[in-house]
Amino acid sequence: MRPAVGGRPTVLHYCQHSVGLGHLVRSLSVAGALARSFRVVLVSGGAVPSEIEAPEGVELRALPPVGSGNGAGSGLVSLEPGVDLGEAFRRRQEILLGLLDELEPVALLIEMFPLGRRKFAGELLPLLEAARALRSPPVIACSVRDILVANGPEQQSRDDEATRRLNQYFDVVIVHADPRLIKLDETFRPSTVITSPVLYSGFVVPTGERPSRTPRVSNSPPEVLVSAGGGMVGATLLRTAAEAHRLHLAAIGITTRIVTGPFLPAEDALALHAVAAHCPGLKVERFVPDLCAAMTRASASVSQCGYNTALDVVRAGVPALVVPYDAGRETEQTERASRLAALSLMRVLPTRNLSPARLAYEIVQLFSSAPTEVQLDLNGAEATAEIVARLVAESGDDTATVLE
Repeated sequence: MRPAVGGRPTVLHYCQHSVGLGHLVRSLSVAGALARSFRVVLVSGGAVPSEIEAPEGVELRALPPVGSGNGAGSGLVSLEPGVDLGEAFRRRQEILLGLLDELEPVALLIEMFPLGRRKFAGELLPLLEAARALRSPPVIACSVRDILVANGPEQQSRDDEATRRLNQYFDVVIVHADPRLIKLDETFRPSTVITSPVLYSGFVVPTGERPSRTPRVSNSPPEVLVSAGGGMVGATLLRTAAEAHRLHLAAIGITTRIVTGPFLPAEDALALHAVAAHCPGLKVERFVPDLCAAMTRASASVSQCGYNTALDVVRAGVPALVVPYDAGRETEQTERASRLAALSLMRVLPTRNLSPARLAYEIVQLFSSAPTEVQLDLNGAEATAEIVARLVAESGDDTATVLE
């Protein structure tokens, strides 16, 4: 019989974030829902800011952190001072295999891999091999977001490689999206068939409830909230927003609130604070615990279009402009923005057209617009927990009492 804590079987959940916080925030929401029925150990492979807290009942274990050295998800580096990348990966693999042996989980949830995170195959394939070799193997699930990044000429070979790994190791693919908006096969097109079931959970948000918009006091200045996710690749947007305020918006009585994100490079954050110190109506802060709630209190939102931020915009019902991150092969945010804009949920300004004057113009246009009401499935965290619980129960594991 597997070890259980408090009568609950264990789920081991792996998440790696390399650039922003989106993957971690989504995984924490899923882990929180799972924790209502399971003991959940969430293993994080990226840097975790001090502001991020695990939901109740979730044990957050940190691997030696590895992240992007160039802001594009490639060029990985060790984020632990004095530890090179090779040593970090050696220790990470050792920790992962040790956790599998210690916890004997009834389910192993792997975020993104093998549909992404190819550079982490060296630690994940041994983990999957070891899990499959156990006397009572866990249910193994791939947890993946709505849209995958295009891989150019390597697209077909990488999609086929991912499918081989899915079919060899995984029992299910859980897509955190509403298929009415986008389906997996629109950005993932292998030449072979996925034999594992592909199930849609709906979009994952901290809570499926839509917060109420906070009416603006009639004599208060309109406020635009500017954000860029974790901030690592947001400097251009945030600098442009500060200049748009200084040159154009301050004169017409608009307040601009910039949330830099905890990963914005220190020199960029200092430059923004320097501008704000001499510019009335411009506020700069590092982090807000609930960006969606902050959006409901704003007159308009300007942001990139990562998974979590886009869903915050949808939930908040705020007039919104998005400037998708599109450097190199980064196609994910542009694709998401295009689909949400087609539903009149936001406006889109491509990075190539970004300037202080154009941004100021677009912001002013937002004050006379209102997004449409569209019902998307936002129950993804709870649905994922239900899928995992059902598969564990169907596996016949003798500790699987979570559905009773």
